[in-house]
Amino acid sequence: MFYHLYEINHAVMQPYRALADTTRLFFTNPLNPLSHTPWGRSAAASAELFERTTRRYGKPSFGLDTAIVDWKQVDVTEKVVWKKPFCRLIRFERSLPAERAPDPKLLIVAPMSGHYATLLRGTVEAMLPYADVHITDWTDARMVPLSDGNFDLDDYIDYVIEMFHHLGGGAHVMAVCQPSVPVLAAISLMEARGDPCVPATMTLMGGPIDTRINPTAVNQLAEEKDLGWFRDNAIMQVPWPNPGFMRPVYPGFLQLSGFMSMNLDRHIIAHKDFFLHLVKHDGDSAEKHRDFYDEYLAVMDLTAEFYLQTVDTVFIRHALPKGKMMFRDEPVDPAAIRNVALMTVEGENDDISGLGQTMAAQTLCTNIPKDNRVHYMQKAVGHYGVFNGSRFRSEIVPRIVDFMTSYGRPTATLPRKTRTTVRAS
Repeated sequence: MFYHLYEINHAVMQPYRALADTTRLFFTNPLNPLSHTPWGRSAAASAELFERTTRRYGKPSFGLDTAIVDWKQVDVTEKVVWKKPFCRLIRFERSLPAERAPDPKLLIVAPMSGHYATLLRGTVEAMLPYADVHITDWTDARMVPLSDGNFDLDDYIDYVIEMFHHLGGGAHVMAVCQPSVPVLAAISLMEARGDPCVPATMTLMGGPIDTRINPTAVNQLAEEKDLGWFRDNAIMQVPWPNPGFMRPVYPGFLQLSGFMSMNLDRHIIAHKDFFLHLVKHDGDSAEKHRDFYDEYLAVMDLTAEFYLQTVDTVFIRHALPKGKMMFRDEPVDPAAIRNVALMTVEGENDDISGLGQTMAAQTLCTNIPKDNRVHYMQKAVGHYGVFNGSRFRSEIVPRIVDFMTSYGRPTATLPRKTRTTVRAS
């Protein structure tokens, strides 16, 4: 019922958003004398702020049409190379000379935690000069008809394994945040089965491998509530006329409200500053705000079965670090991993996956040789800075590329630095 009220409220607000947008256009028209006055700019800023805070943000595009490879600009084309009802695998195909040696294949597994894969646009862009990049493009659950069946954490792991088979053995995988657990589980299962399509390396970034370590507000909520509470308070049915009508989901807007409440004062200040930038005609600062929130406020629904199984397995029972995680009837044992090199990356100020939660994978993967392990902790970054931003590009990317180069088959071209086999820090 709450989801239906949300949809009705959105529909009711539509005329007011249209009026606000018309007001903005009127007061920003250079032919209107009022547009050159502080009063007119304030009216336009108020109208835009209202429209932006009440709209539903659609799925953004990656918009990565070019990349710099070998110090030259090349064209980039998005191609869907694998598809199932709940996910597409997108390849960013670069127009490179046929005689050029191939770069390593890199699978970036985007989080299925409310935001679209485009949240990792900066991650993809940073890796395009060095790898043949593929990314998981998860589907908004409210857009998937009930006839396409369910999708839970086990299905997620199945999808990851199928993608490894599509890419072939010797690829590389980068799991950002939430998928660190299913990616580690998938590789554990593949190694236990002797699957030849295991990747050469896996990089786990800001992931909740063991949420008992330095628990954050997200982890503490799961500790305080049982699974029944989440089922009763977080699961709703998709309203008509969405394609996924009647599908039980964890709505994206509910996830977003939880994220925003963690740093509400910061978001309020950001919107106040946005209003002032508009009044002062500070176009660059205003555009940065638009770009960030166009991405941040675009959210998707998760299937109820995936959400509840993830909460139970990862945050309530801590099944993976306790050695009790099951994939259907198979035990998930990270100690089975012997042939895949492991890199873990954390942010010093991460308030989503606390410091040490990702590094726990190093302890679980007991049979990976010490020389095939890397851990790196990036100072002065939060969760978002682990996979995006200036420090990610300048400090983390070179280490990941060096790691892939050291343990993979094809090599990537990068100005060499001192070897970054950083022990647990």
